[in-house]
Amino acid sequence: MKIEQIYTGCLAQGAYYIISDGEAIIIDPLRETKPYLDRLEKDKVTLKYIFETHFHADFVSGHLDLSQKTGAPIVYGPTATPEFDAIIAEDNQVFEIGKIKIKVLHTPGHTLESSSFLLMDEHGKETALFSGDTLFLGDVGRPDLAQKAADMTQEQLAGLLYDSLYQKIMPLNDDIIVYPAHGAGSACGKNMQKETVDTLGNQKRTNYALNQKDKESFIKAVTDGLLPPPAYFGMNVAMNKKGYESFDEVLSHGSKALSPDEFEETAEFSGALILDVRDNHEFAKGFIPQSVNIGLNGDFAPWIGALIADVQQPIVLVTNENEEEETITRLSRVGFDHVLGFLQGGFESWKDSGKDVDSIHRISAKQFEDEIKDKAVKVIDVRKESEYNAEHIDEAYNKPLAYINEWISQIDPEEHFYLHCAGGYRSMMAASILQARGYRNFTEIEGGFNAIAQTDIPKSDFVCQTKVFPYIS
Repeated sequence: MKIEQIYTGCLAQGAYYIISDGEAIIIDPLRETKPYLDRLEKDKVTLKYIFETHFHADFVSGHLDLSQKTGAPIVYGPTATPEFDAIIAEDNQVFEIGKIKIKVLHTPGHTLESSSFLLMDEHGKETALFSGDTLFLGDVGRPDLAQKAADMTQEQLAGLLYDSLYQKIMPLNDDIIVYPAHGAGSACGKNMQKETVDTLGNQKRTNYALNQKDKESFIKAVTDGLLPPPAYFGMNVAMNKKGYESFDEVLSHGSKALSPDEFEETAEFSGALILDVRDNHEFAKGFIPQSVNIGLNGDFAPWIGALIADVQQPIVLVTNENEEEETITRLSRVGFDHVLGFLQGGFESWKDSGKDVDSIHRISAKQFEDEIKDKAVKVIDVRKESEYNAEHIDEAYNKPLAYINEWISQIDPEEHFYLHCAGGYRSMMAASILQARGYRNFTEIEGGFNAIAQTDIPKSDFVCQTKVFPYIS
């Protein structure tokens, strides 16, 4: 038997590849199928089943393409209602794969169809739990995402989650290994640990949600402090439930190389978003007017979903050389399938063609310190509230990037302000969006708060967040 966790950092997502005696299963695969097909061929095994823990909200699963290419059936837990052929398992139903077995545990609460998969090895010993979004390391799945579909309140769903955890999972042996669907950074939970594998026994000891005195306290703990889910979540659920265009086709039509003239014409007549995925340092120096910068080398896919939101939005790409396929792949993972092409030769070809270019007014933290000395200035900090609360520039306003579409209209275009995040990745996203919408009276700070912390600019006292929220890792 072999268990492989295939972890994708920018999505904080874990897929699982398990083989036994010539047969394999894959749990919660990502959109692109080639990595899984390569593994199957290399190991000379047959894919017997594709298990889905639930209808995912934060990414588009590769279950349909993988099933079509291998013939392996898709398996969901009880109550799932996909609009394609699938096995809808019963609670406690057992599936055999080689010499091992997988038992389906229906664990609703995150969603109604949410299920966990308990692996029993060749000796019948319960060895591993693939817990999906029911149980994370240090946290549990948020119970507010399925409210509309379930016609239930988040408190009612949290009550179901309590029953699932305390009746189905807590009685399992402490030495069982927990393999969750997500880790730190995912919006499917509040405060997950950075680790991606743990024993159930350790989670029983350290996970705040598994240490509540009763259902009422559990419901309060898991619903407290939930931030609004990203707007694209519902669209990804629909794609996972109803179906989607083959990834191969998405990649094919997105990989169209466009000359500067073709690029300009395509963007103008299609209403496409110009998405520039270069590093923020390069973007700041020069870019196509109206471009939005979301750097590929960061939490790219989640920020695409949070900031663009509409998966039907047409997109044209500006990338570094040979990064087109990687960009299209990452976009497809969160359902953004409508890429119309990319700028051949990258930004340099646009600049060399003599077309208009734009830039961001960016200064160093030292320049910022010199400019604001003995002056009253406006500073906008686009980090998360928890980061801001830990330490921030005195008198700075906290406007998290995730909510820019809500607060941007509150900005006075006549009043100059300074803009920063932690290191420059998020503030450049904010700067590009602001400038694309006509706001130009601002200065972005290179290196963000990490650089500002090295200056003498007055700051609040540092507050360790693990002391305020002891269950945060």
